[in-house]
Amino acid sequence: MKPDTLRDLSPAELAAKSEELREQLLKLRFQQSTGQIENPQMLRGVRRDIARVMTVLREKELGVAVPLAPTESHTISDNKSTDTEVGTD
Repeated sequence: MKPDTLRDLSPAELAAKSEELREQLLKLRFQQSTGQIENPQMLRGVRRDIARVMTVLREKELGVAVPLAPTESHTISDNKSTDTEVGTD
């Protein structure tokens, strides 16, 4: 789940998403305790998704504007220069 997509949601939608993820985490914990879990890494992923939702919700509460990730608008030129010759004796 990308933070950018979460930032587009309203606080009510974020709260609902958090509740949904918490229920999913509870189900995964029950599966883990009974040995029926298919992918144990899902627990980690769901916990991280909950943290992302809560972070974005807190950002909205505080009114923090998060800058967008910079895009690569410039190209990196090759730094091959022919004027400097090293070790030519």
